[in-house]
Amino acid sequence: MDKINNKHRQVVVVGGGPVGLFLGICLQQSGIDFVILERRNEPRSHSRSLGIHPVSLELFEKTGIIEAFLQEGIKIEKGVAFSDSAKLGSIPFRYGPGPYRFVLSIPQYRTEQLLREALAKVGGTVLTGSELTGLDIREDGIELKYHDSDNDHQMELQADFVVGADGKNSLVRSEAGFKFEGGSYSDTYIMGDFTDNTVFESDAAVFLTQSGVIECFPLSETHRRWVVKTESYITDPTRSDIEKRVAVRIGHDLGEQENTMLSSFGVQRYLADPIADGRILLAGDAAHVISPIGGQGMNLGWLDAWDLARTLDHIYHKNDAKADIRDRVKRYGMRRQKAARNAIRRAEFNMKLGRAKRIPLFRNVLIWVMLNTPLRRLMVRLFTMRGIEKGWF
Repeated sequence: MDKINNKHRQVVVVGGGPVGLFLGICLQQSGIDFVILERRNEPRSHSRSLGIHPVSLELFEKTGIIEAFLQEGIKIEKGVAFSDSAKLGSIPFRYGPGPYRFVLSIPQYRTEQLLREALAKVGGTVLTGSELTGLDIREDGIELKYHDSDNDHQMELQADFVVGADGKNSLVRSEAGFKFEGGSYSDTYIMGDFTDNTVFESDAAVFLTQSGVIECFPLSETHRRWVVKTESYITDPTRSDIEKRVAVRIGHDLGEQENTMLSSFGVQRYLADPIADGRILLAGDAAHVISPIGGQGMNLGWLDAWDLARTLDHIYHKNDAKADIRDRVKRYGMRRQKAARNAIRRAEFNMKLGRAKRIPLFRNVLIWVMLNTPLRRLMVRLFTMRGIEKGWF
């Protein structure tokens, strides 16, 4: 755990996951005095989120951290869609704008490690083992109380602004009194990582079967992530829960493959209101929770972080009046709400395509048209998060 002597910072970021770490890199490069409070000492070992979209890769390039990711990641340059086992078409990401015409696949724990290393190189401070316990929000600043697990002490910090990047159950959001409205979808899934015995190599594959979607993505040169739509939530998943569904729906056998991760998940949609007000700003899952189908959530958080860093850079380095500062903070929140709503619509579209269909003919014809006509270029933009800030579908 890093130590600090200065008890006042311009910005305190609560949460040192992928979003908080990238925000720290952006703030450090903008010359903004900050510290990150992170209750965990090490990144989670779960592979979790995989895909880094082109819009995020462009931000990584702007901050000078792209090379480490390109060296380790698998470049998914094409997605192939099937109905049961009949090919409907493909989405070659080369039809998207450059320079990054692919989605990069890296396990989330490794993404966090690379971001921590990048932040350390630029001199950013992360206080690991530090859990926020409360906020005192005043007109002239914010006092934070946190527990230092290394020394078992209650500590204090003062900040001009506090950023909540502390996840779906954000204490920052709760302490600020921001609403978090939404709910759960009926959709449920199981996912697992297996050694790769497919012919897809670096391609992603989506099977739109009558019983529900099956997706598989390259996780590394030797493993793939499988995501399978289930009829209901499976509390204690086993590998056979995936194997049986994959075998029955598409005739593929995973029985002899090594399995390194299993998880069930439901799908939720939540949006904070406001996302930013006064001295409190939210980013990532603290601001919005969307369906993981489509892989937008972590990337949306990085877009938040970039926007937030630009907002704070303007506040600190453009000599804004006090009234203009509050306006800039609110406008940041409004932009992020707009982007989140657009991401929610896209995720819902993806889920609808993947639901079980008694008569899937109409859906299959729609997918064929999307993938085999000039509409394909639009689909590439949609599935790589292009235009997510603009508000168009």
